[in-house]
Amino acid sequence: MALQRMVGFVARLAVALASLATVTCLVLVGYAVMMRYVFGQPQPWVDKAAGWLVLALVMLAAPEAQRRFEHIGVDIAVGKLGPKLARAAHLVGALSVAAVALVLLLAGVEAIEFSLMVGMMTDFDGVPEWWVQSLLPLGAGLLLLVSLAQAFVLAFGGTPEHLPSPDEDMPRDPLARAE
Repeated sequence: MALQRMVGFVARLAVALASLATVTCLVLVGYAVMMRYVFGQPQPWVDKAAGWLVLALVMLAAPEAQRRFEHIGVDIAVGKLGPKLARAAHLVGALSVAAVALVLLLAGVEAIEFSLMVGMMTDFDGVPEWWVQSLLPLGAGLLLLVSLAQAFVLAFGGTPEHLPSPDEDMPRDPLARAE
């Protein structure tokens, strides 16, 4: 389905950016540790930048986790339901994620509006606060898009990509499978 392909492309692009944020955060924290303990020159700006990168990785990776149904779920309970009830449970789950994503989106937009209104700036010279805050509505909007696409597919009888099947014995989490 074209909708799933488009949403999948956007979610994979976002998770690629989240991966870049993760690696950048790792490098920055390693740099800060080295500067503090090897050279005795703490770099306080790294803590703030690392916090922003963590926000980026969480908000940009969440849509892909939702798309792949790798979020926290009650797989055991859903697996014991019949096919119609399992579909309904997945639909309710997708709509619940959409509701939370909408709240995050609106809160993020409100935070940006406030920051623009009062002219909030970060500790970094020339970097407005709303630049960092924009990660919240961006990630939430992508999460909303993914969850609504899943709900649409489920509501009209389709099967979203990566929907867990009841006969899967292995955990879906790659860490649980020791990959």
